[in-house]
Amino acid sequence: MFGFLRTRPDRIDTLIGPGIRVDGDLSFTGGLRIDGEVRGNVVAAPGEPSVLVIGATGRVQGDIRATRMVVSGVVSGSIHASELLELHPGARISGELRYGALEVHPGAVLEVELRREVSEGVPATVPQAPAITSAVVATAAPKPLERPGRALVPAANAA
Repeated sequence: MFGFLRTRPDRIDTLIGPGIRVDGDLSFTGGLRIDGEVRGNVVAAPGEPSVLVIGATGRVQGDIRATRMVVSGVVSGSIHASELLELHPGARISGELRYGALEVHPGAVLEVELRREVSEGVPATVPQAPAITSAVVATAAPKPLERPGRALVPAANAA
């Protein structure tokens, strides 16, 4: 009933707003949202849950590391999301991706080397594939097939 009173593990504690540029490395705990520009590495405290959100206006030139990430902006460098990496429409990524789980939405553009990492204590159900280097543009799903015309339906089934 009062679920809204619980603290959320994906709460954003710090914001780097549009128009802000940071030159240098950042370390953070909890949640961080970047809508500005960072030229340097962005690293969450090791061993603690963390969330990094790079908004549509956000840009990062450097390596980034967090437990969970959502990217809608531009990243040039390696990304390491130990649990989940979500790439939303408008995301432009170049570099290396290391992830526990990956979700790519239509409209994300990737020029990356992909590496899936299996968490300790979690058995891998599928053998880990070798690294894949790819340039991918996620697009909308294909259009459904059209229904066959009346001439193609057997006479017994025609209405």
